[in-house]
Amino acid sequence: MPRVRFSTSPAAAVSSGDIPRELSCGDARAPWNSNGFDERLGSKSKIRRCQTEKSLLCGSNHAYNAPSLSARYASRAKEIYEFPTLTTMKLRIGVVGLGNDWDTRYKPAFRSLADRFEVRAICEPVALRADKAIHDFSACGVDGFRALARRPDIDAIFVLSRGWYGELPVLAACDAGKSIYCTEGLDEDLGRATSLKRKLETAGVSFLAEFPRRYAPATARLKELIATQLGRPKLLFCHARLSANQRTKLNGHAVSPPRSPMSHLIELVDWCRYVVGEDPTTVMGVEHEPSLGFHGDYQMMSLEFRDPEDADKVTTAQVSCGQYMPADWPEAVTFRPPPAFQVACEHGIAFVDLPSTIIWFDKAGRHMESLDSERPVGELMLLQFYRCVTSLLHNPTGLEDAYRALTIVLAGQESYRRGVRMKIET
Repeated sequence: MPRVRFSTSPAAAVSSGDIPRELSCGDARAPWNSNGFDERLGSKSKIRRCQTEKSLLCGSNHAYNAPSLSARYASRAKEIYEFPTLTTMKLRIGVVGLGNDWDTRYKPAFRSLADRFEVRAICEPVALRADKAIHDFSACGVDGFRALARRPDIDAIFVLSRGWYGELPVLAACDAGKSIYCTEGLDEDLGRATSLKRKLETAGVSFLAEFPRRYAPATARLKELIATQLGRPKLLFCHARLSANQRTKLNGHAVSPPRSPMSHLIELVDWCRYVVGEDPTTVMGVEHEPSLGFHGDYQMMSLEFRDPEDADKVTTAQVSCGQYMPADWPEAVTFRPPPAFQVACEHGIAFVDLPSTIIWFDKAGRHMESLDSERPVGELMLLQFYRCVTSLLHNPTGLEDAYRALTIVLAGQESYRRGVRMKIET
């Protein structure tokens, strides 16, 4: 029910017809009983009605002004104001490992979404980083991730860097019944990933693997263009170029290990699945094994999306991830980088540069869009996690997406070893 504000007294507003008499206080015709409980609609109706009546009686102020109302309205205003209102739920979170993107992604996002998230506890092995983060959010420092997961004032666990912990923080949060946001998804070993997936499903907790490319503003705009202008995708080219032995450092010491090429490849596969809107039916993998003295590798996969209702409608995606340039060649890594995503559709073609630039062509010519005014990708991912946790229905899509992308990448690696195109089981 919408919030109503008025400048006159409640009695005058009712008499003038600005407010339906059924919403006024103490009306015998109101559809609720004397206790304020709508027996037909349930307790949520009670909360919504009390919120509306509080707005009618108190205006935009949270504190009622009893002398300004008649005795009848003042009594009812006090009763409603003391009733607990339905406000935005704030998740109390604990952070395990600050990771490499804390200062650039998560810290600004938590501050921007302070009405939805409250950082209560932090577990970080690097004392300097931990002290600074604890001071920034007035949080508590916790020595171990198990102690953090067992805290009663924590609703969700953010695993921003596994470090040497591996999947143990996820298991601890699962045992404690806490929702989980994980930057690295599931384990890259299929057996351990399957076991972890079953444990999460049994616990019934929300799980969201971090896929920044999926939630980038440019990706959302690309989906809109496919639905309205460009038509069905036919060819997709997706590439990530990494530097070998890349590590983020703090005062000369490594903060956390870099993401593996396979984790990037998993995210690229998920990105293609999300844009196409379907699961691939077959996959063919190609790998480059590094020679002696050269530290780097390259993996490429060809995904085929075939429409089950129309065999002639086939979409092919080429996904590749290269880590063949040494870290001491920084200029070579950034030289003429290919577009992060290229999509050839029925009626046009689009080039995506993350996070917020998209250039597309059709019969009318070239179109360039910059989406810098949109929310940063860090905030978009946190909002997605917030919706998963606060939803009345359990949403397992985050877990399913992470597991599905992992199985496709592993099928591509098996395809390379066998030398045949592998069919992906649905």
